Amino acid sequence: MTTKLIKGLSQVQSKYDVFLIDLWGVIHNGIHLYSEATNVLKNLNKLEKKFVLISNAPRPSKIVEKYLINLKMDKAFLKNIFTSGEAALQALKKNSYGKTFYHLGPKRDKDLIKGFEKNQTTIEKCDFILCTGLLESEESSLYYYKNLLSKHTKLKMICTNPDLIVHRGSQIEYCAGSLAQVFEKLGGKVIYFGKPYPEIYNFCVKKSETILAIGDNIRTDIKGANKMNFDSLFITNGVHRDEFLNMPVEKYDKILEKYKTQTNYYQERLVW
Repeated sequence: MTTKLIKGLSQVQSKYDVFLIDLWGVIHNGIHLYSEATNVLKNLNKLEKKFVLISNAPRPSKIVEKYLINLKMDKAFLKNIFTSGEAALQALKKNSYGKTFYHLGPKRDKDLIKGFEKNQTTIEKCDFILCTGLLESEESSLYYYKNLLSKHTKLKMICTNPDLIVHRGSQIEYCAGSLAQVFEKLGGKVIYFGKPYPEIYNFCVKKSETILAIGDNIRTDIKGANKMNFDSLFITNGVHRDEFLNMPVEKYDKILEKYKTQTNYYQERLVW
């Protein structure tokens, strides 16, 4: 497959019915919106193109919508939002993995378990571990979690965000996917909700639609697109920015090949 460095999404948008657009690293950096990226949403909206803001956020879609409004996102762009947290919520409602759970994650993710508080218990008594991220008191290192989880590998872990890291501004933060990786290395079994796993896409698109997935994470956004046979646009100035720093364009594909993935298009940032 020939990959292309494109100047703007306007060059290729006519080929697609639906755009699956990642949020963190593409539309915002956790602190502010990228104006060029929101201009893309404005133009897609003007052309009446369907786009879904699809995120590995471990929170219900409505909470992410409020978060984006707080970042001054135009409400007109928020018609279609779907998160990994929303997908996990469907499983919680069905008691798919048991009834009681230990919530491994920060208090800011409490919206995911709203209405299920009576099912929350300790790691010693739970049916499964619901992982949304790192505890506020232990955010700087993964060592604490090796000790915490080593005695509980017979439990299943539900990971609501397969991402390993994100950049909040210039700072790197661990995500739930890093804890899931620790748990798997200890011998535990993890069930993932979110990109690159198919369930999240099945909520968002119809089989008859021609789709372009846009993201900055090779392991999730691009690998997910590859699994689903979607075309993809990879944003190089995101999670993998250090790998692409000072790298000549002709070697971009080599980096993706290391991850056993491929993409149709590249942009440094999402622009129209």
